[in-house]
Amino acid sequence: MLKEWLQEAKYTVVFTGAGMSTESGLPDFRSANNGLWKQKDPSKIASTDALNSNVEAFIEFYRERVLGVKTYQPHKGHYILAEWEKQGRIKSIITQNVDGFHQQAGSQRVAELHGTLQKLHCQSCGKEYSSEEYVNKDYYCSCQGILRPSIVLFGETLPMDAFQFALAEAEKADLFIVLGSSLSVTPANQFPLIAKEHGAKLVIVNREPTELDHYADELIHGRSIGEVLKEVNE
Repeated sequence: MLKEWLQEAKYTVVFTGAGMSTESGLPDFRSANNGLWKQKDPSKIASTDALNSNVEAFIEFYRERVLGVKTYQPHKGHYILAEWEKQGRIKSIITQNVDGFHQQAGSQRVAELHGTLQKLHCQSCGKEYSSEEYVNKDYYCSCQGILRPSIVLFGETLPMDAFQFALAEAEKADLFIVLGSSLSVTPANQFPLIAKEHGAKLVIVNREPTELDHYADELIHGRSIGEVLKEVNE
């Protein structure tokens, strides 16, 4: 069905979650076996409080994550989506991922709901830096403020421009494809429902069942995203 719907659709929007990244080898946050949160309490490390009161632990954790992202790269699924965008088969990507792999693969219209590890900014003056600063162990801005990754921390709201872009795209979609998200994190998991309310067909591709499966027009479980996309692409 997905293949036919993709050919027929006028406005296809793709929504990606952690499953898209784990296929590149990146560890997941919430998976039962080796999720990053099994070793660390997010509220103590990945929060605005930690940035203010536990800076060393915050920087150590995020330097590891920045280095982790640099160890891996986009997989064939990322490249297929970028190709589809060039061909006009998909219009945009809404992602919960912070690895920047969609852009590395060549996708242009990407809403990063949770920000990106590819950039840093000064917590005091807002000046932007590349994540290379963390690699080189440079943690301070020229104004002496602390450099932090440009991602959404616990206790922060989603970036308004990414949120508004994602909302507009979900409302325009006539086909909405979810790739590798458990759809358990709000408010990001509202976008498939918004698309559905505006008449879109909803396809969910995820290894495990999700909380929104009963809304889907097609479900694909237990398969790799890369394989599914490659199959549709042929």
